[in-house]
Amino acid sequence: MTVHHSAQGAAGTMTPRGRLRQGDTEDDTRHVRMTVRMTAMIGGPLFLLTVILHPARDGHAIAAHAEWYAFTHSMEAISLLVQATCLAGVLALGMRGFGPRGLAALYTALVGTMFWFGLIIFDGGHNPVAAKYAPEIVHTSADLDIEGSIIVLAANVLFPLGYVLLALLLNRYGQRWTGLLLGFGGVVYALGGTASLFGFGPHSMITSLFEIIGAAPYALGYVLLGRTFGRGTAPA
Repeated sequence: MTVHHSAQGAAGTMTPRGRLRQGDTEDDTRHVRMTVRMTAMIGGPLFLLTVILHPARDGHAIAAHAEWYAFTHSMEAISLLVQATCLAGVLALGMRGFGPRGLAALYTALVGTMFWFGLIIFDGGHNPVAAKYAPEIVHTSADLDIEGSIIVLAANVLFPLGYVLLALLLNRYGQRWTGLLLGFGGVVYALGGTASLFGFGPHSMITSLFEIIGAAPYALGYVLLGRTFGRGTAPA
């Protein structure tokens, strides 16, 4: 009898080794939701701030402010890692609710975010060095090699595609504005900024305009995403 009573849980129910109680599962979900909420609240606004603070893009300006250029890109890269953590949390919460197509959309957005992280790291490390020795070719097609082209192309395809797919997924589950902000913002920021950079040249301020116009709704979309999944009202 003594052995039998000592094997019971505090709630009076048996808890065999290796099996989680219902309360343990709820606690794990709560921690994931809290992580999603915090990373969304940090990653989105920090990303917007770094886009606003982005220095001039021409080679001579980058050479004159190389440290600031590298710093802003490092902070932007950190914001993208925080966003990727947020998406991983959303993926975990929606693993049973979104279905194969929904999970594919989330995975694409996550991979696209990581590729954009790689692009920002490449940009922040490569361009200050190139600007020191050949400022006239910085942010032009003359400075693209095979390795750089692969990163640029993959990021500019997967990043906007991932957020368009994520927008469609969220719209199906009643999160229309969250999806619209993320999808519209991601496309305008990525494709608009890249197209204007190579179309109008690194001296044009149109690139900064496109990136800020895209980054603002994109950051707000992340805040809404964090609120939705963080308070336990997620579609999943």
